[in-house]
Amino acid sequence: MKKEGKILIVDDDEDILTAGKLLLKRQFSQVSTCNLPEHIPHFIRDQHFDAIILDMNFGPGESSGAQGFYWLEKILEINPQSVIIMITAHGGVDIAVEAMKLGATDFIAKPWQNEKVIATVSTAVLLGQSRSEAKNLRDTNKILVQASNTANQQTMIGSSSQMMQVQSLIQRSAPTDANVLILGENGTGKELVARELHQQSLRANQVFMSVDLGSISENLFESELFGHKKGAFTGAQNDRVGRLKAADNGTLFLDEIGNLPLHLQAKLLTVLEQRKVTPIGENTAVPFNVRVVCATNLSKDILKDEKHFRQDLLFRLNTVEIKLPALRERPGDIRLLAQHYIELYSKKYNKADLPQKVISENAITAITAYPWPGNVRELRHAIERAIILSQTQTLQSADFQLEVNTSDENTSDAKPIAENEMMDLPSELNLDHLEKLAISRALKKHRFNISHTAKELGLTRAALYRRMEKHGL
Repeated sequence: MKKEGKILIVDDDEDILTAGKLLLKRQFSQVSTCNLPEHIPHFIRDQHFDAIILDMNFGPGESSGAQGFYWLEKILEINPQSVIIMITAHGGVDIAVEAMKLGATDFIAKPWQNEKVIATVSTAVLLGQSRSEAKNLRDTNKILVQASNTANQQTMIGSSSQMMQVQSLIQRSAPTDANVLILGENGTGKELVARELHQQSLRANQVFMSVDLGSISENLFESELFGHKKGAFTGAQNDRVGRLKAADNGTLFLDEIGNLPLHLQAKLLTVLEQRKVTPIGENTAVPFNVRVVCATNLSKDILKDEKHFRQDLLFRLNTVEIKLPALRERPGDIRLLAQHYIELYSKKYNKADLPQKVISENAITAITAYPWPGNVRELRHAIERAIILSQTQTLQSADFQLEVNTSDENTSDAKPIAENEMMDLPSELNLDHLEKLAISRALKKHRFNISHTAKELGLTRAALYRRMEKHGL
Protein backbone atom coordinates (compact mmCIF):
# COMPACT_ATOMS: atom_id res chain seq x y z
CA MET A 1 0.00 0.00 0.00
CA LYS A 2 1.30 3.45 -0.96
CA LYS A 3 2.07 5.94 1.76
CA GLU A 4 0.71 9.47 1.67
CA GLY A 5 3.57 11.67 0.55
CA LYS A 6 4.45 14.18 -2.17
CA ILE A 7 8.02 14.10 -3.43
CA LEU A 8 9.95 16.24 -5.92
CA ILE A 9 13.20 14.94 -7.51
CA VAL A 10 15.49 17.58 -9.06
CA ASP A 11 18.38 16.31 -11.23
CA ASP A 12 19.70 17.04 -14.73
CA ASP A 13 20.33 13.33 -15.37
CA GLU A 14 17.22 11.80 -16.96
CA ASP A 15 18.33 8.30 -15.94
CA ILE A 16 18.44 9.36 -12.29
CA LEU A 17 14.98 10.96 -12.59
CA THR A 18 13.51 7.86 -14.23
CA ALA A 19 15.08 5.44 -11.76
CA GLY A 20 14.08 7.56 -8.77
CA LYS A 21 10.49 7.93 -9.94
CA LEU A 22 10.09 4.21 -10.69
CA LEU A 23 11.48 3.33 -7.26
CA LEU A 24 9.50 5.85 -5.20
CA LYS A 25 6.14 5.86 -6.95
CA ARG A 26 5.56 2.33 -5.67
CA GLN A 27 5.91 3.68 -2.14
CA PHE A 28 4.39 7.18 -2.20
CA SER A 29 1.23 8.78 -3.55
CA GLN A 30 2.90 11.41 -5.77
CA VAL A 31 6.39 11.68 -7.28
CA SER A 32 7.25 14.65 -9.52
CA THR A 33 10.50 15.26 -11.41
CA CYS A 34 12.35 18.37 -12.57
CA ASN A 35 15.41 18.33 -14.85
CA LEU A 36 16.09 22.08 -14.79
CA PRO A 37 16.80 23.72 -11.43
CA GLU A 38 15.50 27.03 -12.81
CA HIS A 39 12.01 25.50 -12.67
CA ILE A 40 12.21 24.73 -8.93
CA PRO A 41 10.50 27.98 -7.79
CA HIS A 42 7.58 27.25 -10.15
CA PHE A 43 7.15 23.75 -8.67
CA ILE A 44 7.31 24.64 -4.98
CA ARG A 45 5.16 27.77 -5.26
CA ASP A 46 2.37 25.89 -7.02
CA GLN A 47 2.18 22.96 -4.61
CA HIS A 48 3.47 21.60 -1.34
CA PHE A 49 6.03 18.76 -1.27
CA ASP A 50 6.71 16.69 1.84
CA ALA A 51 10.29 16.06 0.68
CA ILE A 52 12.56 17.42 -2.08
CA ILE A 53 15.47 15.36 -3.45
CA LEU A 54 18.04 17.82 -4.84
CA ASP A 55 21.21 17.05 -6.81
CA MET A 56 24.39 18.80 -5.68
CA ASN A 57 25.76 19.39 -9.20
CA PHE A 58 24.14 20.28 -12.53
CA GLY A 59 25.89 20.06 -15.89
CA PRO A 60 28.88 18.00 -17.03
CA GLY A 61 32.12 18.40 -15.09
CA GLU A 62 30.51 20.12 -12.07
CA SER A 63 31.71 18.71 -8.75
CA SER A 64 32.04 21.67 -6.36
CA GLY A 65 28.48 21.49 -5.09
CA ALA A 66 28.09 25.26 -5.52
CA GLN A 67 24.91 24.84 -7.58
CA GLY A 68 23.39 22.57 -4.96
CA PHE A 69 24.20 25.13 -2.23
CA TYR A 70 22.64 27.88 -4.31
CA TRP A 71 19.35 26.05 -4.94
CA LEU A 72 19.22 24.77 -1.38
CA GLU A 73 19.31 28.39 -0.21
CA LYS A 74 16.66 29.45 -2.76
CA ILE A 75 14.26 26.68 -1.73
CA LEU A 76 14.60 27.56 1.95
CA GLU A 77 14.00 31.24 1.13
CA ILE A 78 10.70 30.35 -0.55
CA ASN A 79 9.64 27.83 2.11
CA PRO A 80 11.77 27.59 5.28
CA GLN A 81 9.83 24.46 6.32
CA SER A 82 11.07 22.46 3.29
CA VAL A 83 12.65 19.05 3.94
CA ILE A 84 15.52 18.62 1.47
CA ILE A 85 17.62 15.50 0.73
CA MET A 86 20.84 16.13 -1.22
CA ILE A 87 22.12 13.74 -3.93
CA THR A 88 25.91 13.53 -4.07
CA ALA A 89 28.39 11.40 -5.98
CA HIS A 90 30.45 8.82 -4.10
CA GLY A 91 33.26 10.64 -2.37
CA GLY A 92 31.27 13.88 -2.04
CA VAL A 93 30.16 13.18 1.52
CA ASP A 94 32.01 16.21 2.90
CA ILE A 95 30.07 18.47 0.56
CA ALA A 96 26.77 16.83 1.59
CA VAL A 97 27.59 17.32 5.27
CA GLU A 98 28.26 20.99 4.57
CA ALA A 99 24.83 21.17 2.87
CA MET A 100 23.22 19.72 5.99
CA LYS A 101 24.81 22.49 8.04
CA LEU A 102 23.10 24.95 5.70
CA GLY A 103 19.65 23.41 6.18
CA ALA A 104 19.48 20.11 4.27
CA THR A 105 17.88 17.22 6.19
CA ASP A 106 19.86 14.25 4.83
CA PHE A 107 21.79 13.04 1.77
CA ILE A 108 21.88 10.11 -0.65
CA ALA A 109 25.20 8.99 -2.20
CA LYS A 110 25.36 7.74 -5.80
CA PRO A 111 25.25 4.95 -6.75
CA TRP A 112 22.48 4.43 -4.23
CA GLN A 113 21.00 1.37 -2.57
CA ASN A 114 17.24 1.15 -3.08
CA GLU A 115 16.44 0.10 0.49
CA LYS A 116 18.45 2.98 1.93
CA VAL A 117 16.82 5.48 -0.43
CA ILE A 118 13.33 4.34 0.57
CA ALA A 119 14.20 4.48 4.27
CA THR A 120 15.78 7.95 3.96
CA VAL A 121 12.89 9.37 1.94
CA SER A 122 10.28 7.78 4.25
CA THR A 123 11.86 9.48 7.26
CA ALA A 124 12.06 12.79 5.40
CA VAL A 125 8.39 12.59 4.35
CA LEU A 126 7.29 12.01 7.96
CA LEU A 127 9.39 14.99 9.04
CA GLY A 128 7.90 17.16 6.29
CA GLN A 129 4.35 16.16 7.22
CA SER A 130 4.95 16.86 10.91
CA ARG A 131 6.42 20.28 10.09
CA SER A 132 3.44 21.06 7.89
CA GLU A 133 0.99 19.90 10.56
CA ALA A 134 2.77 21.96 13.24
CA LYS A 135 2.67 25.05 11.02
CA ASN A 136 -1.03 24.54 10.30
CA LEU A 137 -1.73 24.19 14.03
CA ARG A 138 0.21 27.37 14.78
CA ASP A 139 -1.63 29.25 12.04
CA THR A 140 -4.98 27.88 13.16
CA ASN A 141 -4.27 28.77 16.77
CA LYS A 142 -3.29 32.30 15.75
CA ILE A 143 -6.54 32.70 13.79
CA LEU A 144 -8.60 31.30 16.68
CA VAL A 145 -6.92 33.67 19.14
CA GLN A 146 -7.54 36.64 16.86
CA ALA A 147 -11.14 35.57 16.24
CA SER A 148 -11.74 35.08 19.97
CA ASN A 149 -10.29 38.47 20.83
CA THR A 150 -12.30 40.16 18.06
CA ALA A 151 -15.57 38.36 18.87
CA ASN A 152 -15.41 39.34 22.53
CA GLN A 153 -14.03 42.79 22.00
CA GLN A 154 -16.34 45.43 23.46
CA THR A 155 -15.81 49.08 24.10
CA MET A 156 -15.40 50.53 27.54
CA ILE A 157 -17.78 53.48 27.58
CA GLY A 158 -17.74 56.33 30.04
CA SER A 159 -16.34 59.83 30.46
CA SER A 160 -16.90 60.09 34.22
CA SER A 161 -13.96 60.70 36.52
CA GLN A 162 -14.38 57.17 37.94
CA MET A 163 -14.03 55.56 34.49
CA MET A 164 -11.13 57.83 33.58
CA GLN A 165 -9.35 56.54 36.68
CA VAL A 166 -10.07 52.95 35.63
CA GLN A 167 -8.74 53.61 32.12
CA SER A 168 -5.62 55.19 33.56
CA LEU A 169 -4.93 52.15 35.75
CA ILE A 170 -5.43 49.84 32.75
CA GLN A 171 -3.05 51.83 30.56
CA ARG A 172 -0.34 51.92 33.21
CA SER A 173 -0.56 48.28 34.31
CA ALA A 174 -1.40 46.49 31.03
CA PRO A 175 2.12 46.57 29.47
CA THR A 176 3.55 44.92 32.59
CA ASP A 177 3.11 41.33 33.74
CA ALA A 178 1.82 42.43 37.14
CA ASN A 179 -1.09 40.43 38.55
CA VAL A 180 -4.31 42.45 38.66
CA LEU A 181 -7.32 42.09 40.96
CA ILE A 182 -10.56 43.65 39.70
CA LEU A 183 -13.22 44.47 42.28
CA GLY A 184 -16.81 45.42 41.55
CA GLU A 185 -20.45 44.45 41.79
CA ASN A 186 -22.01 41.98 39.35
CA GLY A 187 -22.64 43.53 35.96
CA THR A 188 -20.06 46.32 36.22
CA GLY A 189 -17.87 44.86 33.46
CA LYS A 190 -15.03 43.10 35.26
CA GLU A 191 -14.34 40.70 32.38
CA LEU A 192 -14.35 43.63 29.96
CA VAL A 193 -11.57 45.25 32.02
CA ALA A 194 -9.65 41.95 32.03
CA ARG A 195 -9.88 41.71 28.24
CA GLU A 196 -8.78 45.33 27.90
CA LEU A 197 -5.74 44.58 30.06
CA HIS A 198 -4.94 41.67 27.75
CA GLN A 199 -5.43 43.68 24.55
CA GLN A 200 -3.08 46.42 25.74
CA SER A 201 -0.45 43.98 27.03
CA LEU A 202 2.57 42.43 25.33
CA ARG A 203 0.60 39.16 25.28
CA ALA A 204 -2.19 40.53 23.08
CA ASN A 205 -1.43 38.06 20.26
CA GLN A 206 -1.65 35.11 22.64
CA VAL A 207 -4.67 33.39 24.16
CA PHE A 208 -7.02 35.00 26.69
CA MET A 209 -8.35 32.19 28.87
CA SER A 210 -11.39 32.96 31.03
CA VAL A 211 -12.32 30.62 33.90
CA ASP A 212 -15.45 31.13 36.01
CA LEU A 213 -14.43 29.62 39.34
CA GLY A 214 -17.98 30.00 40.60
CA SER A 215 -19.21 27.44 38.05
CA ILE A 216 -16.51 24.80 38.72
CA SER A 217 -17.30 22.23 41.40
CA GLU A 218 -14.64 21.64 44.05
CA ASN A 219 -13.90 18.07 42.91
CA LEU A 220 -13.19 19.26 39.35
CA PHE A 221 -11.10 22.30 40.26
CA GLU A 222 -7.69 20.61 39.97
CA SER A 223 -8.62 18.79 36.78
CA GLU A 224 -9.87 22.00 35.15
CA LEU A 225 -6.94 24.22 36.14
CA PHE A 226 -4.06 21.75 36.44
CA GLY A 227 -5.10 19.03 33.96
CA HIS A 228 -5.00 15.26 34.35
CA LYS A 229 -3.54 12.12 32.80
CA LYS A 230 -5.64 9.37 31.30
CA GLY A 231 -6.86 6.97 34.01
CA ALA A 232 -5.97 9.33 36.88
CA PHE A 233 -9.50 8.96 38.24
CA THR A 234 -12.86 7.50 37.25
CA GLY A 235 -14.01 9.20 34.06
CA ALA A 236 -10.54 10.39 33.00
CA GLN A 237 -10.65 8.65 29.63
CA ASN A 238 -8.11 10.94 27.94
CA ASP A 239 -5.27 13.26 28.86
CA ARG A 240 -6.50 16.77 29.57
CA VAL A 241 -4.49 19.97 29.42
CA GLY A 242 -5.30 22.25 32.35
CA ARG A 243 -6.36 25.87 31.85
CA LEU A 244 -3.09 27.15 33.31
CA LYS A 245 -1.06 25.34 30.66
CA ALA A 246 -3.58 26.04 27.89
CA ALA A 247 -3.14 29.77 28.56
CA ASP A 248 0.66 29.48 28.34
CA ASN A 249 2.24 32.78 27.21
CA GLY A 250 -1.18 34.44 27.40
CA THR A 251 -3.52 35.82 30.05
CA LEU A 252 -5.52 33.72 32.52
CA PHE A 253 -8.64 35.43 33.87
CA LEU A 254 -9.97 33.87 37.07
CA ASP A 255 -13.47 35.22 37.59
CA GLU A 256 -15.28 34.92 40.93
CA ILE A 257 -12.00 34.20 42.75
CA GLY A 258 -13.80 35.02 46.00
CA ASN A 259 -15.92 31.85 45.67
CA LEU A 260 -12.87 29.57 45.90
CA PRO A 261 -12.81 27.55 49.16
CA LEU A 262 -9.81 28.05 51.45
CA HIS A 263 -8.25 24.62 50.81
CA LEU A 264 -8.32 25.23 47.05
CA GLN A 265 -6.94 28.74 47.56
CA ALA A 266 -3.88 27.09 49.12
CA LYS A 267 -3.36 24.86 46.08
CA LEU A 268 -3.73 27.79 43.69
CA LEU A 269 -1.24 29.83 45.72
CA THR A 270 1.36 27.04 45.58
CA VAL A 271 1.05 26.73 41.82
CA LEU A 272 1.28 30.49 41.24
CA GLU A 273 4.35 30.77 43.48
CA GLN A 274 6.20 27.89 41.82
CA ARG A 275 5.03 28.75 38.27
CA LYS A 276 4.76 25.01 37.73
CA VAL A 277 1.73 22.74 37.60
CA THR A 278 1.48 18.99 38.12
CA PRO A 279 -1.47 17.35 36.32
CA ILE A 280 -3.45 14.81 38.34
CA GLY A 281 -1.86 11.38 37.87
CA GLU A 282 1.47 12.85 36.78
CA ASN A 283 4.66 13.05 38.86
CA THR A 284 6.47 15.72 36.87
CA ALA A 285 5.69 19.41 37.27
CA VAL A 286 5.25 21.35 34.03
CA PRO A 287 6.31 25.02 33.89
CA PHE A 288 3.86 27.62 32.60
CA ASN A 289 4.04 31.32 31.79
CA VAL A 290 0.79 33.22 32.23
CA ARG A 291 -0.29 36.64 33.40
CA VAL A 292 -2.99 36.25 36.06
CA VAL A 293 -5.96 38.62 36.25
CA CYS A 294 -8.64 37.93 38.87
CA ALA A 295 -12.05 39.39 39.67
CA THR A 296 -14.56 39.18 42.47
CA ASN A 297 -17.76 40.88 43.61
CA LEU A 298 -16.76 40.53 47.26
CA SER A 299 -15.98 43.69 49.17
CA LYS A 300 -12.43 44.49 50.25
CA ASP A 301 -13.46 44.00 53.89
CA ILE A 302 -14.50 40.40 53.22
CA LEU A 303 -11.32 39.72 51.24
CA LYS A 304 -9.26 40.94 54.19
CA ASP A 305 -11.05 38.49 56.51
CA GLU A 306 -8.80 35.43 56.87
CA LYS A 307 -11.87 33.28 57.46
CA HIS A 308 -12.94 33.94 53.86
CA PHE A 309 -9.74 34.53 51.93
CA ARG A 310 -6.05 33.68 52.37
CA GLN A 311 -4.09 36.88 52.85
CA ASP A 312 -0.93 35.48 51.22
CA LEU A 313 -2.95 34.69 48.10
CA LEU A 314 -4.54 38.15 48.18
CA PHE A 315 -1.09 39.77 48.33
CA ARG A 316 0.01 37.75 45.29
CA LEU A 317 -3.10 38.55 43.26
CA ASN A 318 -3.54 42.26 43.90
CA THR A 319 -0.22 43.73 42.80
CA VAL A 320 -2.51 46.17 41.01
CA GLU A 321 -6.08 46.64 42.21
CA ILE A 322 -8.81 48.11 40.01
CA LYS A 323 -12.15 49.00 41.61
CA LEU A 324 -15.02 49.32 39.15
CA PRO A 325 -17.74 51.79 40.15
CA ALA A 326 -21.37 50.72 40.20
CA LEU A 327 -23.49 52.30 37.47
CA ARG A 328 -25.46 54.32 40.02
CA GLU A 329 -22.14 55.93 41.06
CA ARG A 330 -21.55 57.31 37.57
CA PRO A 331 -24.98 58.41 36.31
CA GLY A 332 -23.38 60.82 33.86
CA ASP A 333 -22.29 57.82 31.74
CA ILE A 334 -25.80 56.38 31.39
CA ARG A 335 -26.74 58.53 28.37
CA LEU A 336 -23.58 57.42 26.51
CA LEU A 337 -24.18 53.77 27.38
CA ALA A 338 -27.84 53.97 26.34
CA GLN A 339 -26.98 55.46 22.95
CA HIS A 340 -24.32 52.81 22.37
CA TYR A 341 -26.68 49.91 23.10
CA ILE A 342 -29.51 51.47 21.08
CA GLU A 343 -27.23 51.47 18.02
CA LEU A 344 -25.91 47.99 18.81
CA TYR A 345 -29.30 46.31 19.18
CA SER A 346 -30.85 48.21 16.30
CA LYS A 347 -28.25 46.53 14.07
CA LYS A 348 -28.62 43.16 15.77
CA TYR A 349 -32.38 43.05 15.23
CA ASN A 350 -32.21 44.43 11.68
CA LYS A 351 -33.73 47.78 12.55
CA ALA A 352 -30.74 49.80 11.39
CA ASP A 353 -32.41 50.43 7.99
CA LEU A 354 -35.37 52.09 9.75
CA PRO A 355 -35.21 55.65 11.12
CA GLN A 356 -32.75 55.68 14.01
CA LYS A 357 -34.51 55.18 17.32
CA VAL A 358 -33.95 57.98 19.80
CA ILE A 359 -34.47 58.15 23.52
CA SER A 360 -36.70 60.83 25.01
CA GLU A 361 -35.49 63.20 27.70
CA ASN A 362 -38.05 61.85 30.17
CA ALA A 363 -36.65 58.36 29.55
CA ILE A 364 -33.10 59.66 30.09
CA THR A 365 -34.23 61.23 33.35
CA ALA A 366 -35.87 57.96 34.43
CA ILE A 367 -32.95 55.68 33.61
CA THR A 368 -30.46 58.12 35.13
CA ALA A 369 -32.41 58.21 38.40
CA TYR A 370 -32.87 54.42 38.48
CA PRO A 371 -30.32 52.66 40.78
CA TRP A 372 -29.59 49.79 38.32
CA PRO A 373 -28.84 47.05 40.89
CA GLY A 374 -27.69 44.84 38.01
CA ASN A 375 -25.43 47.65 36.74
CA VAL A 376 -24.43 47.87 33.06
CA ARG A 377 -25.63 44.33 32.36
CA GLU A 378 -29.15 45.24 33.54
CA LEU A 379 -29.12 48.46 31.52
CA ARG A 380 -28.03 46.56 28.42
CA HIS A 381 -30.85 44.01 28.79
CA ALA A 382 -33.40 46.78 29.41
CA ILE A 383 -32.39 48.57 26.22
CA GLU A 384 -32.36 45.34 24.22
CA ARG A 385 -35.91 44.59 25.41
CA ALA A 386 -37.02 48.16 24.62
CA ILE A 387 -35.59 47.96 21.07
CA ILE A 388 -37.46 44.68 20.48
CA LEU A 389 -40.83 45.71 21.93
CA SER A 390 -41.10 49.45 21.29
CA GLN A 391 -43.41 50.33 18.39
CA THR A 392 -42.40 53.97 18.17
CA GLN A 393 -39.28 55.71 16.99
CA THR A 394 -38.80 57.44 20.33
CA LEU A 395 -38.13 55.31 23.39
CA GLN A 396 -40.12 56.42 26.43
CA SER A 397 -39.48 55.62 30.09
CA ALA A 398 -42.30 53.03 30.05
CA ASP A 399 -40.40 51.04 27.39
CA PHE A 400 -37.71 50.20 29.96
CA GLN A 401 -40.13 48.61 32.45
CA LEU A 402 -38.28 49.98 35.46
CA GLU A 403 -39.30 48.77 38.91
CA VAL A 404 -40.03 51.87 40.96
CA ASN A 405 -39.63 50.22 44.34
CA THR A 406 -36.16 48.78 43.78
CA SER A 407 -33.98 49.37 46.82
CA ASP A 408 -31.11 51.79 46.49
CA GLU A 409 -28.99 49.67 48.78
CA ASN A 410 -26.93 47.22 46.74
CA THR A 411 -23.73 46.14 48.38
CA SER A 412 -22.55 42.55 48.27
CA ASP A 413 -21.83 42.47 52.00
CA ALA A 414 -25.13 44.03 53.21
CA LYS A 415 -27.40 41.97 55.46
CA PRO A 416 -30.07 39.89 53.66
CA ILE A 417 -33.64 41.15 53.71
CA ALA A 418 -35.74 39.48 56.38
CA GLU A 419 -37.67 36.38 55.30
CA ASN A 420 -41.05 37.81 56.36
CA GLU A 421 -40.58 40.64 53.85
CA MET A 422 -40.33 38.10 51.01
CA MET A 423 -43.45 36.04 51.71
CA ASP A 424 -46.31 38.09 50.23
CA LEU A 425 -47.62 36.26 47.18
CA PRO A 426 -48.79 37.92 43.95
CA SER A 427 -52.37 37.74 42.80
CA GLU A 428 -51.28 36.52 39.35
CA LEU A 429 -50.13 32.88 39.34
CA ASN A 430 -48.68 32.69 35.84
CA LEU A 431 -45.62 30.37 36.04
CA ASP A 432 -43.33 32.61 34.00
CA HIS A 433 -44.34 35.58 36.12
CA LEU A 434 -43.79 33.63 39.32
CA GLU A 435 -40.36 32.47 38.14
CA LYS A 436 -39.35 36.04 37.32
CA LEU A 437 -40.69 37.26 40.66
CA ALA A 438 -38.89 34.51 42.59
CA ILE A 439 -35.57 35.25 40.88
CA SER A 440 -36.02 39.00 41.33
CA ARG A 441 -36.78 38.65 45.03
CA ALA A 442 -33.94 36.21 45.62
CA LEU A 443 -31.53 38.60 43.90
CA LYS A 444 -32.69 41.48 46.09
CA LYS A 445 -32.58 39.33 49.21
CA HIS A 446 -28.93 38.48 48.60
CA ARG A 447 -28.06 41.95 47.27
CA PHE A 448 -27.44 40.56 43.78
CA ASN A 449 -24.80 38.05 44.87
CA ILE A 450 -25.17 35.52 42.05
CA SER A 451 -23.63 32.58 43.91
CA HIS A 452 -25.84 32.96 46.98
CA THR A 453 -28.95 33.56 44.86
CA ALA A 454 -28.31 30.49 42.70
CA LYS A 455 -27.77 28.34 45.79
CA GLU A 456 -31.05 29.43 47.36
CA LEU A 457 -32.97 28.84 44.10
CA GLY A 458 -31.36 25.43 43.62
CA LEU A 459 -29.76 26.47 40.32
CA THR A 460 -26.27 26.57 38.92
CA ARG A 461 -24.80 30.01 38.24
CA ALA A 462 -25.06 29.38 34.48
CA ALA A 463 -28.73 28.37 34.78
CA LEU A 464 -29.46 31.48 36.86
CA TYR A 465 -27.80 33.74 34.29
CA ARG A 466 -29.91 32.13 31.52
CA ARG A 467 -33.14 32.76 33.44
CA MET A 468 -32.08 36.33 34.30
CA GLU A 469 -31.50 37.00 30.60
CA LYS A 470 -34.82 35.35 29.73
CA HIS A 471 -36.71 37.65 32.07
CA GLY A 472 -34.66 40.75 31.38
CA LEU A 473 -33.15 40.80 34.86
